[in-house]
Parts: sequence; structure tokens; C-alpha cells
Amino acid sequence: MSNPLNQDRILEEMGISPRWVRRDPATAVRSANLGTAARLPTPEVSVTSAQAEPPPVPEKRVAPALEGRVDIADMNWEDLRQRIKSCQSCNLRAERKQAVPGVGDEKASWLFIGEGPGAEEDARGEPFVGQAGKLLDAMLAAIDLKRGEDVYIANAVKCRPSGNRTPEADELAACLPYLRRQIELIRPKLIVLLGRVAVTSVLGQDASLSSLRGKTLSYRAGDREVPVIVTYHPAYLLRNLPDKAKAWEDLCRARALMRTLKTQ
Repeated sequence: MSNPLNQDRILEEMGISPRWVRRDPATAVRSANLGTAARLPTPEVSVTSAQAEPPPVPEKRVAPALEGRVDIADMNWEDLRQRIKSCQSCNLRAERKQAVPGVGDEKASWLFIGEGPGAEEDARGEPFVGQAGKLLDAMLAAIDLKRGEDVYIANAVKCRPSGNRTPEADELAACLPYLRRQIELIRPKLIVLLGRVAVTSVLGQDASLSSLRGKTLSYRAGDREVPVIVTYHPAYLLRNLPDKAKAWEDLCRARALMRTLKTQ
């Protein structure tokens, strides 16, 4: 039989000391539990970690196309004009000489909305001043109206598309808040849409003009429903002279409707 003292020395040299002694099972369990509890390290609470400030929340950035647009609905005329003139919301900003907000009586009963500025409008900063503008003035005179007198003239887009091309969908969308605010400020009794682009912008419809002519449509402006008449753009009429008779029918219908609206 091995000498217990020699076993103790061997265990000490192996780093296993003291030698285990067999005890009563119940006592062994209690001792083991107490020993484990005594050996468990007390968790340290880092005061610095507990009181550390949360990481900073990254600043929200507004997309370039939407930047500065949140307050357009609350703008007065002067602020709106300045915002339009300094607008950077779409690619048309790189092509324009100047933005063209609109022209006329800011409390007009009549609101005429076209497509967008051409080369002459871009140069002068006023809508409908070229050949199409001269025809529009003649159309107004035919129903006893005059530019600037109870009439406001605007466009779906406020900057000239290069080459007088049709505005893209994103360009119309960028200008739409400006146009909506103009309608709210003017509070017209009647809106006349000149051409398909104006129809798409204001009414959100992609229907043909022929399917919309001869009807009284409606535009929702805040708490008001504004009647809408659709006709041809003057630039189109310069290229399609026979359709001037149809445009005349539309204007006569608009004049009759306005007379009714003014008696209400």
C-alpha cells in the first residue's frame, strides 16, 4: 500500500493539493455549494458604462429633391416667388436663365395654366410672351379678358426644358408644390388648362385632350372644389390651325361657366 504522505507530496508536485478526503454525501454537497458561492466573483458594475450618454443620433438629411419644400404650403406670395427663383429641386436648374413663376392678378377669378417657359419666356422671366403668348392674348381678348386684369397665367414647370422639350415626370413633380400653392393663394373661380402637360400636372390624368374637352372637371384646392376647363395649348394651335375653332368653343364654354359662377 502506498504511503499517504508520499501521495500528498506527489499531489503537491502536480499542483493538486490538498488531497480529497471522503465525507458524508450530504455534508459534501453543502460544503460544495458554500464553496462555490464563496468562489463566485461579484459582478462589477461599471459606473461609467451605466451613466454613459447614448450615441448621438445622426442628423436627418432631406433628399435634395425635397429640401426646403416642407413649408411651401405656408408661404406668402413673396416667399413663394423667391423660392421658385432659387429652386434647385430638379435638373432644369442647370438649363435655365431664370425661373418664371407666373404673371397677373394674384386674386384673379381666372387662372390659365400652360406647360412651361420657352426661350423668350426664359429670357424675359414672364410666361407666354412669344408667338404662343400673342395668340393667348388674342384668345383672352375674344372673351373680353386681358392679361393681368382678373387673370393669372402660370405654367406646370417654372423653368425652361432645353429645346422646348416636354417636361419629364420628375420635373413636373418638383414644380407641383409651387403650382398648388399658387392656386391656393389665388383662389380662382375657374381654372383653364392649356394642353396635355397641364392636365397631367394639375389633374394627374393621362387622358387625351379630346376625351376631356367639353366637360367641366374639378380640382380640389384645400376645402374648395374649383371647376376646370381643358383646351389646347396656343403653341399647338399655331401648328394646327383648324383646331382653333375647337379652342374657341372651349373658351365660350368657359366664359358661360364663369358667368354662372360669379352669380353664385
